[in-house]
Amino acid sequence: MAGQRLAVVRRAGTEQRPILRLSGVESREQAEALRGQELTVPAALAPALGEGEWWAHELEGCAVHDGERTVGTVKAMIELPSCEALEVQRPEGGQPLLVPMVRAAVRSVDPAAKRVEVDLAFLGLDEPKPGKEQA
Repeated sequence: MAGQRLAVVRRAGTEQRPILRLSGVESREQAEALRGQELTVPAALAPALGEGEWWAHELEGCAVHDGERTVGTVKAMIELPSCEALEVQRPEGGQPLLVPMVRAAVRSVDPAAKRVEVDLAFLGLDEPKPGKEQA
């Protein structure tokens, strides 16, 4: 059944652990055969998003900047207990930077331009500008 188009005929469970009944899947064995398969929805059938909402796949690969400063590239959107966050791979490598998807941290998102503007000062990562003295 993998690779087939199946309709969701019933949904139960929670947001974190949904339980779906799919058309044509009548036995536990058929359901088990689908374990681990990717579940997708054609973009044309996806619900419309509100202002300031984006699909994770729209943000993956976006360049992340703080003004003219390059911060990195969005690797993924992850769900944290308090909010969603962008996992940003830094150009120098190392551990990814997690940017919470809150107004104070994210100034703007432009999926068409593949660009996300963040506020490194809010994230506690603002480094002194060259030539500026610390007080």
